[in-house]
Amino acid sequence: MAKVAFIGLGVMGYPMAGHLRVKGGHDLTVYNRTAAKAEKWVAQFGGNAATTPAQAADGADYVFCCVGNDDDLRSVTTGKAGAFEALKAGAVFIDNTTASADVARELDAAATAVGAHFIDAPVSGGQAGAENGVLTVMCGGQADIFERAKPVIDAYARMVGLMGPAGSGQLTKMVNQICIAGLVQGLAEGIHFGKKSGLDIEAVIDVISKGAAGSWQMENRHKTMNAGKYDFGFAVDWMRKDLDIVLAEARHNGARLPVTALVDQFYAEVQSLGGKRWDTSSLLARLEK
Repeated sequence: MAKVAFIGLGVMGYPMAGHLRVKGGHDLTVYNRTAAKAEKWVAQFGGNAATTPAQAADGADYVFCCVGNDDDLRSVTTGKAGAFEALKAGAVFIDNTTASADVARELDAAATAVGAHFIDAPVSGGQAGAENGVLTVMCGGQADIFERAKPVIDAYARMVGLMGPAGSGQLTKMVNQICIAGLVQGLAEGIHFGKKSGLDIEAVIDVISKGAAGSWQMENRHKTMNAGKYDFGFAVDWMRKDLDIVLAEARHNGARLPVTALVDQFYAEVQSLGGKRWDTSSLLARLEK
């Protein structure tokens, strides 16, 4: 059992922190910007609620974080009453936010300056993966620190891998989002084409999902896509935030991402249809409008 803090109890962080408490058995202190959410978590799982990120991190061996974006991350780490004010020497800060590689490297340097360690550890698997404790975690950081932290991260993960030095976890998450964007657009077009052709989509998917076209998206999203239901899952707003990070990094490293850039604009169309909080599978909606 370790002394652990968790900062950010959104749709992902709330169940992830729960797994650290229940499966990991750790002594847990949580912080959330909306205090009522932290109090609700404590009532459900036990542990303690802190009033600032610094208070949560004080004395912790491991500090986890899952917030919205780069600015949110800076606010709870190096901002006023941020966690880095209270990190003890040797503590490990594990950031599960999907953010830029630049901010990961920035916080790695800031953690080192106070005698602590940093791992960027964005996740994939969505809300269901977080609730079921089967997320894929892509990490960037020092190998020895990763090996120390991995058994703790395992509480909410099915797969945890070290991708390289600080920032590598975020870069790997960018690859993940690039692949998903193309897959979902292809699935949307396939279902759209099948419906226009008068095919039984369930029968089609039952066959092709067993072949080379099969994917997680096909298995888990085709039914709701066929039914035109999108009020769940990973929001279009979140995906556009992630793709903005991807495209900014591509401008920096020279990668050519024509399909990703196009799908990002398709998601902008979905937003204009009122689908800001729809699941990313709603790319089909713009084809059927």
